Amino acid sequence: MTDHPSLSAMSSTVPYIPRVARVADAKKFTEKEAWLRVELEDGAGIEYKPGQFVEVGIYGKGEAPISICSGPGRRHDLEMCVRAVGDVTGAIHRLAKGDSLTLRGPFGNGFDMEEVAGMDLLFVAGGLGLVPCRSFIEAALDQRSKFNRVTILYGARTPGDLLFRDDLDAWAKRDDCEFMVTVDRGTDTWKGNTGVITTLFRKIAKVDPGRTVAFIIGPPVMFKFAVLESLAMGLRKTHIYCSLERRMKCGLGKCGHCQIRDVYVCQEGPIFSYAEVMRLREGI
Repeated sequence: MTDHPSLSAMSSTVPYIPRVARVADAKKFTEKEAWLRVELEDGAGIEYKPGQFVEVGIYGKGEAPISICSGPGRRHDLEMCVRAVGDVTGAIHRLAKGDSLTLRGPFGNGFDMEEVAGMDLLFVAGGLGLVPCRSFIEAALDQRSKFNRVTILYGARTPGDLLFRDDLDAWAKRDDCEFMVTVDRGTDTWKGNTGVITTLFRKIAKVDPGRTVAFIIGPPVMFKFAVLESLAMGLRKTHIYCSLERRMKCGLGKCGHCQIRDVYVCQEGPIFSYAEVMRLREGI
């Protein structure tokens, strides 16, 4: 008699089969953004790279692609931050500790931080872009000795829109990285920098363009001008990385929602170098 693999074992390797997970912890960052830490129930664990995403499902609602915001190296849980913008994300946003959900993935190419060991790292995150960027930042800080200078720039619309406030405080206190934050519109109580995120580039203590790798994740308008600032500093196009995660949908290259020319972003991305992005744009 042939032994057949269990559904839980299959679901950890077959991307079409969802895996059951449970919310281990939850926190509301703002009225629209919620942070969740979820654990897989099948015991098979999960491995991922910075930049990858999962398809999160809610019974009776559907699925939505959600970026992983925790650092790699954890096998039984992962973190995500969800903005409520529709039925599925709204349902995920309302989840509380102990609630169940499903996961498929991880999907996408992600990024192996070993490829930039020994380099200076510049992280530029705008708005919700801090969510996937946080995975890169945690990967770097968890293995801090592998990298040279680490600079983190973060921008939000207002002080009330700032995410991961505990992390922001922790990064600001570290003496082995440079951290700066700005908001587009300050308040009477805001004491930090006010202005778009590109205003922070001129405040960076030191940049060695030949050995600096930039990770820029945020809304398209921010990406455009942050790339221009990076190029003006002398960074190579092949050393500037971004995420096209806004184009994600099915995660399997089936729906065509993320297709650019002959490239399925969910399969070959969402992480691309700026040189690759330029080639994609030229063919649109």
